[in-house]
Order: sequence, then C-alpha cells, then structure tokens
Amino acid sequence: MPNPLAPATIALIKATVPALEGHGLTITQRMYERLFVDAEMRALFNQSHHGETGSQPKALAQAVLAYARNIDNLGVLAGAVERIAQKHVALNILPKHYPHVANALLGAIQDVLGEAATPEICAAWGEAYWFLAELLIGREATIYRDLATKPGGWNGWREFVVESVTQESETIRSFVLVPSDGQPILRHEPGQYLGFQFDLPGRGVLKRNYSISCAPNDRAYRITVKREASTGVPAGIVSNWLHDHAEMGTLVRAAPPAGDFFLDRSTDGPVVLVSGGVGLTPMISMLETISATSPERPTWFVHGALNGRVHAMGAHARALTKGHENLHSRFFYAEPDGQDPAKRQLAETGLVTAEWLAANTPREEATYYLCGPKPFLAALVHGLGRQGIPTERIRFEFFGPADELVEAPRQAA
Repeated sequence: MPNPLAPATIALIKATVPALEGHGLTITQRMYERLFVDAEMRALFNQSHHGETGSQPKALAQAVLAYARNIDNLGVLAGAVERIAQKHVALNILPKHYPHVANALLGAIQDVLGEAATPEICAAWGEAYWFLAELLIGREATIYRDLATKPGGWNGWREFVVESVTQESETIRSFVLVPSDGQPILRHEPGQYLGFQFDLPGRGVLKRNYSISCAPNDRAYRITVKREASTGVPAGIVSNWLHDHAEMGTLVRAAPPAGDFFLDRSTDGPVVLVSGGVGLTPMISMLETISATSPERPTWFVHGALNGRVHAMGAHARALTKGHENLHSRFFYAEPDGQDPAKRQLAETGLVTAEWLAANTPREEATYYLCGPKPFLAALVHGLGRQGIPTERIRFEFFGPADELVEAPRQAA
C-alpha cells in the first residue's frame, strides 16, 4: 500500500501513540457524541454497537491506534481496510459522509487532549484521516460498481417481502426474503451478510446486519435470527420485532450482500466449519453450497449450542451431510437437559475445543472457518494457534465490531 504522507506527518502521528494508548477510547466516545448530534449521521450507524456495550467505540479506538502504530507500514492494515469498506457498503456509507466524521474526530482529539493537541498534531491527523478516507472511498466505489453491474445486483436499499417464516428452535427463526419487484437477486458468496434498514414505530431508523443462511441462488435470501433478551437496549430491538411482527408479506429493506468472510471456492481443500449459537448462519450457507456443488470436498460441520431446545437447524445440517462420505456433522451441547430431542439431534456433552478440532479434523491441511460469540471465538482462535494451525488457515467472523479478540496484531484481523 503506497504511503504519500510526508515524513514529518508520519513522525507526528507516531508521536501520538502514547496519548492514544491512554485516551483512545475517550476520544472515540467523544467523536461519536459529536457525530450523533446530527440525526442523519446517527441513522447511518448500527446503534446496537453503541451505548452500554460500547463495542464500536472500542473497536474504533483500537483501529485508530493500529493506524497510528503502522502509519509507516500500512500494508499490514490491508485486511482491516477491506473489512471496513465492506461494512460501509452494507450501511450505504457514501463519500459525502466522510467530512462529518473528519470534523467529529478532529474535534474529539482537541476536546480530549486539550493543549497537547497542537495545530501541528491536528493538521497531521487531518492529513492522515483523509489519506485513509480516500483509500476507503476508492475501494467502496469499486464495490458499489461491482454490486450494481452483476446479475441481480443493486446499490442502496431494495425492498423485499417475507415469503415464509420457520421456527428453528425456541429462540431462533428463519425468514425467507424475496424481492418485491419480482426480479432476480445477486448471488452472494457463502458466508456474506445483508445490511438492513428498519423504520420501527417509536424507534425510528435502525440498521442491522444479518448473515445469509442459504446457498447462493438468484431467487431468495434466508436470514436466521436469534431472539435477544428483551432488556430495552438497542441490541434486542430489531430481533424481537422480527420475531414478534415479521410474517408472510412483511416488507423489509436490504442492501446487497457484503462481507469479506466467505468460503474459498477456488480450491477443493478440506474445510472445517465451526460455530457457536446463532453463529451457525454463515456456516449453513457454506455447508449447503458444498453439499450441492462439491460434496466430494472434505468438510466438517461442527456446532456448539447450550442444549437441544435452542439448537437450530441441526436436522437440516445432518440431512446435508447424510449420504456423502466426505461430509461430516458433529454437535456439542454445553448444558444438555431432559427436554433435548436426543433422537433428532444427537450431540456430545461439553464445549467445542481447539484440542478436539485438532484431534478429529485434518489439522495439517484444513482451513478453519469460525463464527460465534466473542468468548467462543477467542478460545478457538487462540487455541488453534497454540495447536500449530497457521494464521492463514484460521478465518473468523464477528457479529459486530472486531475488538479485543486477538492477542497480537494480525493482518487477517
């Protein structure tokens, strides 16, 4: 990645690393406070990542710190740039929005650092911000163009109709969505997600991302959503609305498929699809794809759930692997109880562990795809690394901002 920043700018940015280590989170929290004064800007963001959990300000603080630390070696940030660009496209972020973020960020730096934020420091960060912004704007323009020109593709928000609703477990439902215009849809990459815009009574405009849980096709998408606890915080608002109010004929608005976490179909090497809870959604998309198009590819579908009552799509996964000698499915229940439908979804007791994966899957050549709650991912990403699995063969997806997972900087993250 070329770096046109002046040496003096690079030196000033590097000099702010200690301040960012101490005050980075305060700066990003203040940035969002400034940004969200504008209701239009606030509506662009997924508010479930703000508020009590503060996962987005934490993730941004770490991204800003990583940018400062690597300002003289930007190639290591290529993966992060791609991930951010994909997220922006799912939210329909446009070039006109970037000046608002610049003003909020530079204002926050001045608010938090006070006199330490000299005119020279602010000018350097302004230059560094716009260099990164131009990289993102350029990449996003390419993604938007590709999405609009592919068969079934589009830009912005497209109206879909809920065609059917399926209760997958006590807490999880699937929704099949077809375009209201009756035209074909863009075939997604197995593992990608859709961005959604909801305008809910009394809640206003809310944005969410949901992984696509079916194989690529040109007719319909399926999303599979867990009902979150009704605590009133933003994280559960949309999932509860979908469970309580979305039915056949309900209209929703979606952006095109996005995301850089998807099945590599350029090779026939073995894959291990590992998920926890509702993290199975992108894995089901991958498994459906492999079962339909390349069942000879060695594949292990490994899923962990609390118990059988909340375990979704287990029978479906077994059906996809049944009759194919190279396809395997294994389930784990952390806390099985007497109500588990054992005859339908046989499972081992306990957690999915890196040790089990290393012992029961082709560790010397398999690529491991991981998706689930943060503790689940942290345990397996670190654990597989300790088992000697190379970083390039460990791929993972977050449902939300990627903060505080890896123990050391990684290009893949």
